[in-house]
Amino acid sequence: MENLTLGQNGPVVTPLCIGTWAWGDKLFWNYGNAYGPEQLQEAFTAALEAGITFFDTAEIYGMGLSEKFLGQFLQQTQQPVQIATKFGPLPWRFTAQSVSDALTASLKRLQLERIALYQVHWPFAFFLSQETLMNALADEVKEGRIGAVGVSNYSAEQMRDAHQILAARGVPLAVNQVRYSLLTRQIESKGILATARELGVTILAYSPLAQGLLTGKYSIDSVETPTGARKIDPRFKKEGLQKIAPVISLLRNFGEKYDRTPAQVALNWLIAQGNVIPIAGVKTAEHVRQNAGALGWKLSDDEIGELELVSRSWL
Repeated sequence: MENLTLGQNGPVVTPLCIGTWAWGDKLFWNYGNAYGPEQLQEAFTAALEAGITFFDTAEIYGMGLSEKFLGQFLQQTQQPVQIATKFGPLPWRFTAQSVSDALTASLKRLQLERIALYQVHWPFAFFLSQETLMNALADEVKEGRIGAVGVSNYSAEQMRDAHQILAARGVPLAVNQVRYSLLTRQIESKGILATARELGVTILAYSPLAQGLLTGKYSIDSVETPTGARKIDPRFKKEGLQKIAPVISLLRNFGEKYDRTPAQVALNWLIAQGNVIPIAGVKTAEHVRQNAGALGWKLSDDEIGELELVSRSWL
């Protein structure tokens, strides 16, 4: 497994990240129904056993529960683990102190004195200017409470602005966490990927399996019916599933060749883009083991090109 440096000189992390949005979240993920603390503990352990030590969370996931679970699980291992969490620029947060207070609260829940990566969850900051926000984060880097600074859902221009403000303080922008998969390639057409490469910013790709569409589990003939938010997503309706059929078919073909699942091939394609780390959400140890199958092998250049071609509709 080839580890990656976040940004120019950020923490060194594994090429796959474990997403923990579902850890404690009842609103979107039905936490407490079919999975609970025991399954999450097993998932955490399975990740470490697979050599994956990079976890992404946020203060709003499960209203702080996701961070608390990670904090508890971290106490039970001596293994070095890299945690990324996120600050939400909410309407009542408009001072540098509010950034510092939010970080303090996250560190307390995580039972840590320092976070490897602290990200701004979205670019719309209400009354908090990017200048104030980025300088507050730079202050925390100097204080030693943040290893690296990241943003999330930032456009190419917003990323460039954040990079510039931080650079004036001698702090590189390490990551931009954005939606990216074979079925959501807008970061390529909107210049986000190219700008990230130019600035030396790593892309953390969330929803890398397009909410499960790239697992091959959902198809026109499938008995699997979408639940939760997927029920109202048009991509899970008949027309949407017909449109993605050629992509799934190619993922299956390559999967048979390498003895991998469509999901593992889809994750491998993202890793092959270079300086891109997929964040694979998990609820159970089995989810972790499935996702870990994306590592330790590589698609050929021709296969990467074929998948690029078949998924051009989603640029």
